[in-house]
Amino acid sequence: MIRIEDLSVTFTGFSLSDINLTVDEGSFFILMGPTGAGKTVLLEAIAGLTPVKKGAITIGTTNVTHMPPEKRGVGIVYQDYALFDHLDVRQNITFGLRYHPIDAERAQRTFDRLVEELDLAHLLKRSTENLSGGEKQRVALARALIVEPTILLLDEPLSALDPTFREDIRRGLKRLHRELGVTFLMVTHDFVEALSLADRGAVMHGGHIEQVGTMEDIFQRPVSTFVADFVGMKNLFRARFRDTQAVIDGLTIELGRKPENGTGFIAIRPEDIVLSRERPLSSMRNTHAGRVKAIVDHGMYYEVVVDVDTVTFVALITKRSLVELDIHEGIPIIIAFKATAIHSF
Repeated sequence: MIRIEDLSVTFTGFSLSDINLTVDEGSFFILMGPTGAGKTVLLEAIAGLTPVKKGAITIGTTNVTHMPPEKRGVGIVYQDYALFDHLDVRQNITFGLRYHPIDAERAQRTFDRLVEELDLAHLLKRSTENLSGGEKQRVALARALIVEPTILLLDEPLSALDPTFREDIRRGLKRLHRELGVTFLMVTHDFVEALSLADRGAVMHGGHIEQVGTMEDIFQRPVSTFVADFVGMKNLFRARFRDTQAVIDGLTIELGRKPENGTGFIAIRPEDIVLSRERPLSSMRNTHAGRVKAIVDHGMYYEVVVDVDTVTFVALITKRSLVELDIHEGIPIIIAFKATAIHSF
């Protein structure tokens, strides 16, 4: 388990402030946030690579706040892999063993297992300069894991890979986590990675933690406008609440329940908005007539921007649906969404 209490780290022009976070033993935990949020700084503080101004870091039952990195039982894998080009793959993997008192026979067993799990046997004598991005990432993982850390920190390990390699490494990470029982704490910007790999996570912003919870809570029930925007809730509106309704610039939205706050915001994920050319015969409690303002091509899907009076909504649809509905700019369109798809805060 990792427990961080009131942690502060200060650099010129940037600081982490009052970080409180608990990561359960053996879990796969994701840190998300924009560039400059402090995610890497937090990883390096846990690893002992960045000095702590105040607060405490506990791993298991041991306070490691001021312990040297090699005593913490923590491995770290950076986005740029940080491999040694003057060493071959085998030498890179085993490099950390000189700093960790692991029995030679046990270290060999761990080495053999990692080489098999990560499909590295055919690369052991090769220079790291001649490896692909995916191969370098697998070597970096093996090097971090051979010293048998209780915690593995991963700083955007997949961001530099092309989509094919990224999917392979993602599956490998999930398998390694399941089989090794090591606590994984990973930084990513990729929502697909976060949802596919982790059960719990946190969103950071400006050196603070905005929200901690299950991935479902973070993506479906954000606690702030920043988190809602970050996780892709593009339909984010300031609203006045009236009984079970929200009023947005004169447009009434049925919530199906009384919100906890009298004033605030509502948010709707764009994939929860259904488009049709005619008013649908469905149980959706919110159906509004509008006009297509814009269509944005994202390759695998399209964003359809719809004006309903003075309120603008964004919906996501597939190319097939776009063609079947014959949607183009300027046409009238019906939007519909369930009351249960609306998050109020």
